[in-house]
Amino acid sequence: MCIRDSYITKEVSDGVAFLYLNQKDSKVNIVSPSLIDVFGQIIDQIISDDSIMAAVFISSKKDFIAGADIQSFKAHKVGDFQPISRKGHLLLSRLENSPKPFVAAIHGTAYGLGVELPLACSARIASNHRSTKFALPEVKLGLLPGGGGTQRLPRLIGLQASLDMMLTGKNIFARKAKKIGLIDELVHHSKLKIASKNLALSLVNNPLRRKRKVSFLNKFLDSTSIGRSIVYKEARKKVMRQTLGNYPAPLEILNCVEIGLKKGQKQGYEAEVIKFEQLMIGSVSKELRNLFFAMTDKKKNPWSSDVGKMNTLGILGAGFMGSGIAEVSLNKGIDIVMKDVNTNTIQTAKKQLWKNLSKQVKRKSLTKLEAKNAIAAVRGQLDYREFDKIDVLVEAVFEDMQMKQKILAEVEQYANDDFIFATNTSALSIEEIGKYAKHPENVIGLHYFSPVSKMPLLEIVRTTNTSNRTIATCYDLGLKQGKTNIVVNNGPGFYVNRILAPYLNEAMLLLEEGGDIIEIDNAMKAYGFPVGPFALMDEVGIDVGAHVMTGDLAAMFKRRKGAVMSPGLLKMNQAGFKGRKNLKGFLAYDKNGKKIRGKANESVYDFFENPLKINFDLSDIQLRTTLLMINEAALCLQEGIIENPQDGDLGAIFGIGFRPFTGGPFRYLDHVGPDYVVTELERLKKLHGDRFSPCDLLLDYSIHNKSFY
Repeated sequence: MCIRDSYITKEVSDGVAFLYLNQKDSKVNIVSPSLIDVFGQIIDQIISDDSIMAAVFISSKKDFIAGADIQSFKAHKVGDFQPISRKGHLLLSRLENSPKPFVAAIHGTAYGLGVELPLACSARIASNHRSTKFALPEVKLGLLPGGGGTQRLPRLIGLQASLDMMLTGKNIFARKAKKIGLIDELVHHSKLKIASKNLALSLVNNPLRRKRKVSFLNKFLDSTSIGRSIVYKEARKKVMRQTLGNYPAPLEILNCVEIGLKKGQKQGYEAEVIKFEQLMIGSVSKELRNLFFAMTDKKKNPWSSDVGKMNTLGILGAGFMGSGIAEVSLNKGIDIVMKDVNTNTIQTAKKQLWKNLSKQVKRKSLTKLEAKNAIAAVRGQLDYREFDKIDVLVEAVFEDMQMKQKILAEVEQYANDDFIFATNTSALSIEEIGKYAKHPENVIGLHYFSPVSKMPLLEIVRTTNTSNRTIATCYDLGLKQGKTNIVVNNGPGFYVNRILAPYLNEAMLLLEEGGDIIEIDNAMKAYGFPVGPFALMDEVGIDVGAHVMTGDLAAMFKRRKGAVMSPGLLKMNQAGFKGRKNLKGFLAYDKNGKKIRGKANESVYDFFENPLKINFDLSDIQLRTTLLMINEAALCLQEGIIENPQDGDLGAIFGIGFRPFTGGPFRYLDHVGPDYVVTELERLKKLHGDRFSPCDLLLDYSIHNKSFY
């Protein structure tokens, strides 16, 4: 029997109905509001059919349910989405209270409703495969679990474990899911169907009795009013410390859980309905969802028809960046040849790679054999042997133009004519690097961000000579590495570093005027940046920043009317300050390299002019730094460095940490209006000089009341 184009296909075996989830025209199963009736029909059929004793939800795809169809969530005012939410709650309550047992048999990804549907079932069984993972990621979209998750999950696995899942949105792998009580049984993938059938039949006359081992302390915290109040208080403190009030969803999750456990599930469900809609209508969730859609859009390669072969990746330089690039390329079906001039550097890199692989083995996301095969695919060497097999070479050596040109000339002697030369430079001209190349069409910039394994952005920099094959192949490589790609045109600093430079420079000018390091950092964190400008400079490296400030990017800014450049960073670099890497930076560190909270390195002030401390107005700090970044982003669009506002927003958020809840510089401009930004820039121009002059594009958008989206 098929229902609604086979989204659910029923197959009966020995009195057990297998309900196969198989969404047509989609790689994964997602649930939209329109499917509520479909699930309702099938549940009613199971209950009314006397020949059926039990039922099993199971997927025909490699994943169970990847979550809700976010695109179908539409609400413009209070009351628009509440009827749909209540309808969904009623459906899951019918499932939960069914006289016949329903079992969820889970393999692969179970996200959002892929967890909440099983929570309403009588029992849950999962494969112990490394691809099987569970998450309630709604918080990352500025939402809360809207299918009863805030009510059923705490009652199943306890208050603390459930809050950990809901407030972080993190993945829980199969073995951990079994340990915390989310899953009742674990079996091999090949035995999932038969095991789920046996489990379903066993529940017909004998409801499952669960015994969760809980320590006395956790029992006190999870099950007593005093204990729960402690958990809520500490959770709220942690949320506020991490979000500074910019993200309402975590607090609303806490509120829903607390209401449900204090006043009962009925009121908890109603709170979930109301608060879900409030969040969905709110600007934060709207922008986070826009960001999600933009990321999803970037998973498609616009040049897919031109992709060249990608069997062997070469990496020149086995240092921090080079080993990071190797790490994200492991286990992707790619052989890696890593060349360095130093044997010890290669050995250190391979040790670090194996350490990271071992962590994955420990988490059961990788088998030991797979880890060994992955590290075996990495060959470290001191010469250019086998470079004729390389398809793409990523150069990650010191920022020196002549050195990079020399390396390119050397490699060309050994590599085939089709190989792609990708430089990881953060500021040097890609055009200039490839000036003497035999095949300039094969030269491109791949600007990874540090640390490579954690930073999601890859800035692909093309020149006027770069071929579509080169762009396409590198875009495909970025996708394999799990990166969000933006393609930008060559220019000083490209896009991300270019918009970052005036932001950081203004922060240092505030120091020149007598500002306080911690005060400025805290002001920007309160404004929504993940770290302050000085913490960021320490992480990037003061030596790296100083190098950028002496190159083409600095020269471009110095040519502008009213340019004021702080010399402080250059002075610090000359004095041996490198930031976190040598524990000499803007912030204070302990001997283990950890930041000392709320403490600056007082010696830094000696490199800046004004010894007198001034307490700046919070908004003054925030607007002076941020509006310069936004103005520069608009100028990059005006000059064609970026091709569209979406790339500008993704680059700013994932490369710098620009306030995610605003959607990025261009979404922010649309939200507040270009006129507001122009007015504020003109005000700051009168106070601080011509560097605050709004660019022509912003003036045009302000005059004609235009929007970027």
